[in-house]
Amino acid sequence: MSRFGEFFARGRSALLNGQATYDRPPVEGASRWGAAAVLRPSGPVLDRLVELAGELRPVVGAGHWVHGADALHVTLRSLEPYREDVSDRRVYGAALEEAMRGLPPVRVELRGVAGHHGGVLVWATPADETLATLQKRFAHALGEKGAFESWTRDIWYVSLVHFAAPVERPEAIVGWCEERADLPVGVAELSRAEIVRAVHAGGGVRLVTLERAECGP
Repeated sequence: MSRFGEFFARGRSALLNGQATYDRPPVEGASRWGAAAVLRPSGPVLDRLVELAGELRPVVGAGHWVHGADALHVTLRSLEPYREDVSDRRVYGAALEEAMRGLPPVRVELRGVAGHHGGVLVWATPADETLATLQKRFAHALGEKGAFESWTRDIWYVSLVHFAAPVERPEAIVGWCEERADLPVGVAELSRAEIVRAVHAGGGVRLVTLERAECGP
């Protein structure tokens, strides 16, 4: 079974067995939704992701965070617990700029929709070694600058929805995902990385850009 297949099966089981979890609006010091380094899709791929999230809204029901264009992203690295004042933003930005320097755009194939205990996502498969190289270079640059380092991720995805209330229709969510388990969304070419912080905005979250870096010379 592929890595995606294993993830899909675990997520399906979690949802059908009543093991869903849900997010709450972040508060100071919370472990989730702190500052992060992300890569944001753009163009037709972003349009398709927004469309998918919109199609999913009536399936998951009310109360959940269905992400719009200002929240859809691939997380490169989580950086710290949630804080309204990201005091190390310049350090993170400098490390990100150093890591991006000289790299070509990151390319990931977005294909397959999966539910999991915390939401619904689109799976991302790196097209080459650029993403892994960026991840290693960013970790090295952070370490040299004495910045906080979080765990290193080994799967990649774009979240369409985060559950933010009890999940009342798990079978419908699982069925919707099963119909789209091999759905091709497109190849995202990610030429810009950002340091962001999350802002809870009523029915969801949006990501505010604090620092940004471009690939290339």
